[in-house]
Amino acid sequence: MTRHTLWAGSVLCCLLLAVPATAQDRADPTVVVTGQRDPLRLRERPQAASRLGLTSLETPASIEILTQEDLQRRGLRTMRETFNDVVGAIAGNVPGNPAVISLRGFSGNTVAILQDGVRVSASTVVQRDTNNWHYDHVEVLKGPASVLYGEGALAGVVNKVTRKPVLGERRADLLLSGGSFDTLFAAAGVNLPVDATIAIRADASYQRSDSLYDVDRNATFSGGLTTSLLWRPDDRVSLLVAIDHFEDRYASSYQGLPLIPAAYAERPSDAVRSTAGLVADRALRRRNYNPLGAYSGADDTTIRSRLDWAAGTGWTVAVDLTAYTADRAFLLADSQTFVAPGAAFPHGGFRQSFQDFRHDHRFWNARGVIGNDRNVAGLRNRFSLGLEHNATYFISLRRQAPAAVLPTLDVRNPAVVAVPDGTGVFTSLNVTFDSRLRQTSLFAEDALNITPRWLLVGGVRWDHIALDRATIQNVGGAIDRNQPGFDPVSWRTGTTLEATRGVTLYAQYTTAVSPVSSVLLASIANSRFRLTSGRSYEAGIKASGWSDRATLTAAVFRITQRDILTRDPANPTLAVQGGRQSSQGVEASVAVVPLTALRLSGGASWTDARYDRLVELIGGVAVDRTGKRPINVPATTVNASALYSIGRAVTVGGFLRHAGAFYTNTANTIRVAGHTVLDASVSAPVASGLTLTARVRNLTDAFYGEYSGYPATNVYIGAPRSFDIALSARL
Repeated sequence: MTRHTLWAGSVLCCLLLAVPATAQDRADPTVVVTGQRDPLRLRERPQAASRLGLTSLETPASIEILTQEDLQRRGLRTMRETFNDVVGAIAGNVPGNPAVISLRGFSGNTVAILQDGVRVSASTVVQRDTNNWHYDHVEVLKGPASVLYGEGALAGVVNKVTRKPVLGERRADLLLSGGSFDTLFAAAGVNLPVDATIAIRADASYQRSDSLYDVDRNATFSGGLTTSLLWRPDDRVSLLVAIDHFEDRYASSYQGLPLIPAAYAERPSDAVRSTAGLVADRALRRRNYNPLGAYSGADDTTIRSRLDWAAGTGWTVAVDLTAYTADRAFLLADSQTFVAPGAAFPHGGFRQSFQDFRHDHRFWNARGVIGNDRNVAGLRNRFSLGLEHNATYFISLRRQAPAAVLPTLDVRNPAVVAVPDGTGVFTSLNVTFDSRLRQTSLFAEDALNITPRWLLVGGVRWDHIALDRATIQNVGGAIDRNQPGFDPVSWRTGTTLEATRGVTLYAQYTTAVSPVSSVLLASIANSRFRLTSGRSYEAGIKASGWSDRATLTAAVFRITQRDILTRDPANPTLAVQGGRQSSQGVEASVAVVPLTALRLSGGASWTDARYDRLVELIGGVAVDRTGKRPINVPATTVNASALYSIGRAVTVGGFLRHAGAFYTNTANTIRVAGHTVLDASVSAPVASGLTLTARVRNLTDAFYGEYSGYPATNVYIGAPRSFDIALSARL
């Protein structure tokens, strides 16, 4: 039985459970835009922002929430597409780091990714481009959050909140869609009450495509299965137990479109420009130069539980237990160097090296938090104190073969070659990293109402991080071992003030820490460096009016990071800490419901990001990068949507995404032009409980660079115009 059959069967099982369970309780899920109150969800309590139960209005930080309804309305299928819809963010599908996100001038392991409030490791290790069907909503807390989640949360936090059981409710959800590039998506979920105190929820999803980017030999598969049980014997106690499993596979790996000299391009475009004369050739749009048998894939399983107890007199207790296991593999041509035309390759060729690296990842975490909400000297005070401990066991095989192992490929007509055979070809690098990481954290938060409208918020966190890292040479068996330890302290202080009815002002100062690279993937040399330090200043406004039919949030911010790796000017071959990076900018989001049938929403950001001090070693020479912009960071982003319902029969939607130009290297010599993408949709009920939606993506068939791959001379080109049709049901 194939993997595809198993996942399709999981979806079918959920559907078979759902239909009889809800047959007597069908509701009409017709997609109709309504005059939604609080469209930016300022009164909701995002768990990513605080453990005090603060609403978004009470939190002195920028928070964006995308619900499952938002995701389906906008046609967002995967986490990469979801991240791209966040104000101020862009994302890409780099093979070693699918759905990598850039936010507020920083990217990679400076943005923490959580699932149900738990951070397993750096996002560059754990994040995959999973189906977002399984998430009730996605919370994005912008700006440093080390005070909540420890190292690696300098630029922000993304919390993926899975669907949970609801007591006393029989409900089923279904989504089937198919479209361009032979893309098929099927998902089903069911909520079943067992009795008055117990309910269960199960969701399954399956997606396959010849290529979401419309690239040769780049078939993709992803599947998910999430199940949970909720027991609430009374109003004071609840216990949630859940199991989540996700799988994905990209056959063959793909690093984006390699750039070539303009003189040899058949259809040169303006999508990319470089000082060396490299361009993106439209004629190579669908080419994949990776060898046959190269792939990227992962499967991970999480078992978790959460106990909540309202102990009385304002006291609460929460205990979270999490166990996680994952296996990942990345086999790819990690460099593609252009070779000028000659007798063998009249159009030019690509010389490639090859890399094989794998992860065996095990993790467990225990966290306990006590909280209190009561009046102190006549003032409302909310307080929490928590203790967290986790352990990580991480083994990573990394092997690299030199360029001579793979044959040079013709640019226009690349031959399909196989991956290198035998362990003896991995001579450039052949090591195993064996890491044991233990972390203990103590944290506290407090929110004091000086007046009913004026709130002071503060928090502090201490982490003890102990790493035992061994680098084992697979040939010869030599071992290099290092055991660094870190004890960072992070803190924040902020305030919110309801200046007038419907208008809240806020300000916050926050500190954060991040390693010079991922703790689990850092080389022995890098693991000996201390953590980098960061700080942020942010001020903003959150407002609603017109009977809550119009909502606005806006913020100005500045983030600085010190002690990033640079080069010693006196000895350029020596890597030292002392570099600096910063970003500052403005963000705004607005949602308006001027008519019952019309909803307008949008957001925009402007970010000035730069290296304040950075020296790199290029060809043995120290080169100053001070003043350059970090890679994959556009100066501007804009998104907007409009939904209009014609009676209760048809809903028409239009969606816009724009990102400004960005660079693929720290020298800023390769510039990817800004782009604007338009999507459109039409939805209509076709039967009781069923809605049909037709969608056009990239309506203008724009040819644009979405994200840089690796090496820096590779750029991911966004998918061309495509179509899909979906049938959804809420029963």
